[in-house]
Amino acid sequence: MSAATTRSRTPDRLCAEAVDLARAAAEEAAAPGVVGEHSGLVSEGDRVVTHFFECKELGYRGWRWAVTVARASRAKVVTLDEAVLLPGPDALLAPEWVPWSERLRPGDLGPGDLLPTEAEDPRLEPGYTGEDQPPADSAVSHELVELAEAEDAEVTAGAPATLPTVPSRGSIAAVAEELGMRRARVLSRYGLHVAADRWEEAFGPQTPMAQAAPAACVTCGFLVPIGGSLGQAFGLCANEFSPADGRIVALTYGCGGHSEAAVMPKPPQPPAPVIDETRVDVFPLRPSPDSGSVPAVSDEDTAELGHS
Repeated sequence: MSAATTRSRTPDRLCAEAVDLARAAAEEAAAPGVVGEHSGLVSEGDRVVTHFFECKELGYRGWRWAVTVARASRAKVVTLDEAVLLPGPDALLAPEWVPWSERLRPGDLGPGDLLPTEAEDPRLEPGYTGEDQPPADSAVSHELVELAEAEDAEVTAGAPATLPTVPSRGSIAAVAEELGMRRARVLSRYGLHVAADRWEEAFGPQTPMAQAAPAACVTCGFLVPIGGSLGQAFGLCANEFSPADGRIVALTYGCGGHSEAAVMPKPPQPPAPVIDETRVDVFPLRPSPDSGSVPAVSDEDTAELGHS
């Protein structure tokens, strides 16, 4: 029998010796030939011991069969408690389960797929408040349905392109439509920030393309302005030859398809030198006889300078 391991007390002797009983129980619970050698035991309490056996099942590396046996007080007969397959300290385990909402990545949504949003999604906030606020689990609030019926607007099931979206002129819904508040929910400040961070990471000033660009998108003729607060930092690229065609780009982004990239800049004009080293300054060899100042240069002095 292999060496025993204990938790807090010495294992019961009769239970510790019941290896054959524990093996028979493990073999009965497992498939034939997958129960290996006895790998140890542990005391679970007074007269309760768990025996471990190696598992030879493919795909269960490091797992072991755990068979718990026990006996009653003053009894000499050991009985079976349970037999289960448990992972060992170095067992091969499946990755931790992650909810689908956290596993989802951009691009995973396909045609026909529906992506429900949570009631407390931090990216969204009510588009209008008060009595007009729709239920969180409803695509369109009951109040909007009643309002549409009052305006004789027929709301039917179908694709968004087939649904009436223009409210009656002068109605409350028309005012909400004009203010951009008729939608059930709109982006919150958090939703705007995470979207801006995501777009700037893909098409922002720190990308290699922008670092090598001749100019920024803010001066490009292919930039289509967008409305709202995001328009202060982003726009839509409409250059079919740009890697960002049809994408939201930061105004500080840039690429080789800039509309003004073909305009050759004028060569820079260097400023006048502080000291002109290209001109020769002529000085006389002797002072003027009629003044102590530096005399005017004569032709003779110039000739002497030429021979020197």
